[in-house]
Amino acid sequence: MIASLALVLLAQLLGEVFARGSGLPLPGPVLGMVLMLGFLTLRDRGPAAVPRGLPRPLTDGTLEQTGKGLLANLSLMFVPAGAGIVGRLDVLQAQGAKLAFVLVLSTLAALAATALTFVAVSRSLDRRRGEREEAA
Repeated sequence: MIASLALVLLAQLLGEVFARGSGLPLPGPVLGMVLMLGFLTLRDRGPAAVPRGLPRPLTDGTLEQTGKGLLANLSLMFVPAGAGIVGRLDVLQAQGAKLAFVLVLSTLAALAATALTFVAVSRSLDRRRGEREEAA
């Protein structure tokens, strides 16, 4: 588990280094997730020789178990943010309506993006199934 956490943090660190070094307007953790996705894609769909060169947490399933453990306790990650909000109630009082508007708008945008992504992936999978059935 420690090696898996270290691997996740290493991907985040590499993403942060790349983001700051390249000047891209993307957060480092997002680039780290893309890097981790690349590792996992190489592991699952790359040439057979690739998994031998990857660290053990990527090949023995402990990364997935660690990820599930982190997701199960994700609500604990919001405690510091909640404490920070309580520490700045003056800002919340002055900008509360604007913050609420942005929060609702961003939630709706995230829901719409999720729904559109689901529809696109679903259509793509249906097309692939149709092609396979026609070929058989």
